[in-house]
Amino acid sequence: MVCHGASLGLCLAMRYIALVLSNRARIVLVTALAPAIWGTTYLVTTELLPPDRPLLAALVRALPAGLLLLAVTRQLPRGGWWWRAFVLGALNIGLFLALLFVAAYRLPGGVAATVGAVQPLLAAGLSAGLLGERLSPRTVLAGLAGVGGVSLLVLRADARLDPVGVAAALGGALVMAVGVVLAKRWTSPAPLLATTGWQLVAGGLLLLPVALAVEGPPPAALTGANLAGYAYLSIIGAAVAYALWFRGIRALPPTAVSFLGLLSPVVATLLGMAVLGQQLNLLQAVGGLVVLGALVAAQTTNTRRHKEKSDHAHHRVRSSGERRTPDGGGSPVPRP
Repeated sequence: MVCHGASLGLCLAMRYIALVLSNRARIVLVTALAPAIWGTTYLVTTELLPPDRPLLAALVRALPAGLLLLAVTRQLPRGGWWWRAFVLGALNIGLFLALLFVAAYRLPGGVAATVGAVQPLLAAGLSAGLLGERLSPRTVLAGLAGVGGVSLLVLRADARLDPVGVAAALGGALVMAVGVVLAKRWTSPAPLLATTGWQLVAGGLLLLPVALAVEGPPPAALTGANLAGYAYLSIIGAAVAYALWFRGIRALPPTAVSFLGLLSPVVATLLGMAVLGQQLNLLQAVGGLVVLGALVAAQTTNTRRHKEKSDHAHHRVRSSGERRTPDGGGSPVPRP
C-alpha cells in the first residue's frame, strides 16, 4: 500500500491498525502454546510419574523451575514486589495447583475440567470490576459455550459429584482467575522471566510443607521415566509455559487470555486418541468444535475492542499534534 496525498493520514492509520492486529494474532498464538502444553500434563502424569503423588508433582513442577529462572535472571523483587510476587505466586501457582489436584483426586477428570471451564467467565467478571473492562453479552455467551463444549468433550454420563471436589475445582478456577486479573493490574517493571521465576518460587515454597505433610518425603527410588516426566513438567510445563502465559497477560486483555485455557482439555483429548488409543464419539467432536468456536468468538470480540482503542489513541495523537488554521481550513499547523 502506497501512502500519498490527502489519504496519507488514513493510509498510515490503516497500516498501524494492521500491524497491531497482526502482532496481536502472533501473541495470541504464542500464548496459546501455554495451555496446549498444560494439556499434556495428564498424559505425562499417568504414563511417566509415580502414582498417588500429585502434590509432589506440583511441587517439582514449580519450585525447580522458579529457582532456574532466578539463577538465569539474577534479579530479586524490590519494595512492594516482595508481597505482590508472593500473592501472585500463591494464586497462579501454589493454591491453584493444590486445589487442582484435590479436585482431580475427588472427581472424575471430566467433572473437574467442566467445573474449571468457568474460569473465563470469572475472569471476565473480575476484569469488569477491577480493570474497568466491558463485560459484553458476546463474552458471556462465549464463556457459557466454552463450559458446554468442555462438558460435551470430557464429561461422562455416569460421572459422580463430590461436594468437596466440586468446591476445590471452583476454588481453583476462582484463584486462577483472580491471579490472571491481578497479574494484569500489577505489571512489574522487571523482566518477564524474573517475575515468572518469583511466582514459581513463591508457589513452590507454599506447596513444600503441604506436600511433605500430606504425602511425606519423595520416593527413595525414581526411575528414568519418572525423572524424565518431572524434568518435562518443570522445564517445559512450568518455566516455558508460564513465561508464555504471563507474557500473554502483559500484552492481552485478561479475559482473552483466560479463554485460551479452554485449549487444555482439547489437547488432552487429542493426545488420548493419538497416544492411548482412546475413541472420540460424535458428541465429543461437537464439543471440541464448540470450544474452538468459543475461543474464536472471545478473541475476535477483544480484537474489535483493541482496534477501537487503537483508533481512539491514533485520533488523540493526531489531535494533540496538529490544529486547524485560523480561517477554518484543514491544513495542519504544528503546535508550538
